Amino acid sequence: MSPELISILVLVVVFVIATTRSVNMGALAFAAAFGVGTLVADLDADGIFAGFPGDLFVVLVGVTYLFAIARANGTTDWLVHAAVRLVRGRVALIPWVMFALTGALTAIGAVSPAAVAIVAPIALSFATRYAISPLLMGTMVVHGAQAGGFSPISIYGSIVNGIVEREGLPGSEVTLFLASLIANLVIASVLFVLFGGRKLWARGSVAPEDGGAVGKGAEPTDTGGGTGTSGGTGTGTGGGTSTGGGTGTAPGAAGTAPTAVAVRPGQDADATGSGPRLTPARAATLVALVALVVAVLGFDLDAGLTAVSLAVVLSTAWPDDSRRAVGEIAWSTVLLICGVLTYVGVLEEMGTITWAGEGVGGIGVPLLAAMLLCYIGAIVSAFASSVGIMGALIPLAVPFLAQGEIGAVGMVAALAVSATVVDVSPFSTNGALVLAAAPEVDRERFFRQLMVYGGIVVAVVPALAWLVLVVPGFG
Repeated sequence: MSPELISILVLVVVFVIATTRSVNMGALAFAAAFGVGTLVADLDADGIFAGFPGDLFVVLVGVTYLFAIARANGTTDWLVHAAVRLVRGRVALIPWVMFALTGALTAIGAVSPAAVAIVAPIALSFATRYAISPLLMGTMVVHGAQAGGFSPISIYGSIVNGIVEREGLPGSEVTLFLASLIANLVIASVLFVLFGGRKLWARGSVAPEDGGAVGKGAEPTDTGGGTGTSGGTGTGTGGGTSTGGGTGTAPGAAGTAPTAVAVRPGQDADATGSGPRLTPARAATLVALVALVVAVLGFDLDAGLTAVSLAVVLSTAWPDDSRRAVGEIAWSTVLLICGVLTYVGVLEEMGTITWAGEGVGGIGVPLLAAMLLCYIGAIVSAFASSVGIMGALIPLAVPFLAQGEIGAVGMVAALAVSATVVDVSPFSTNGALVLAAAPEVDRERFFRQLMVYGGIVVAVVPALAWLVLVVPGFG
């Protein structure tokens, strides 16, 4: 068996173990890099570490450190409440606010699962409170996260653009960002129509007795003849009633309607009581996030080093708020990315990348080979790490793209879209977060819905991405 084939089979084993045993793929990849590099490729430690992505390490740590501070001092909560108040009680706009909010969070540097973890519980509570389909709300959150996930300063965007630059491929940060944004926006629009969006528009605005302006932290009071509140202990579904004799539950709520958005314990509320107030620390964090965008996009400064610098300033000024932020850095993601890319570096060093790319190109039909790569990315990503798959597939496609018959910009964008839209699968991190965050639903039924929807996405989206982005030959 050739060394190249051995290294590919080891990569497959890494994916299988990470999927079936819940072991961090990055840790497995580091072990694989050591084993294959030493025993198969005859590399020493320096040769193995040559593939370690130091620049991406700084980006991952810096950006997630800054965002962890924003979570710790309540800035993200303030953003959530401010965004939700914008709908002024219009129920139909709530899913789109959640879509935009998760998109904005990932676009400015939040790891996609982190953004989903923050927004999904609030979004699914709204779904229960206002009789919105949980499948609609959950998928809007995930697709929103992916819509902003490839901005030039995002985690995904930084990783993919770094790989493209490292491999010497033609790249377009704007094309990559817009491809994911438009793809997820189109999918979200279709979902909105199919899963009750038109009925939500027909419902109009939420009446004051049903909670007033969306985003109020207080429980809406019961307007019935009894003394019960919407937080009562009724067990009815649909328009269930509270045990106090009133009709305090919101339409479609399952007995106990959760508060639309609640102020976290220990946080000071603003003058209206509708959410956390804008403290100096939160205002400074908002300025820091804007400064990061301006520095990277306007002055072409390194995103990782800029984020670390801004995080250090905030930590120095407000050490109490920022003390636990270091522990909330996405270390598992850092380990994942650095491990996978280090193993890919070993593959490059031993010639596996060229060998595999020539094999794909040897199919004889470049467009067919491109479609196969998109489907491989989608299928594996539905059960494993999207970023890890992109980190492996893009380098594998380099020799294939070097033939010049397929546009590199369009191919990279198609791979990125195919490997991330499938994160709605309940087997992926984002899909699992949505499933876990849904209150008062039949979880088995919700799981089946997410699984079926994820299967449809895997079957349809790679072909559409290939047709729109690869066939025209962009780049």
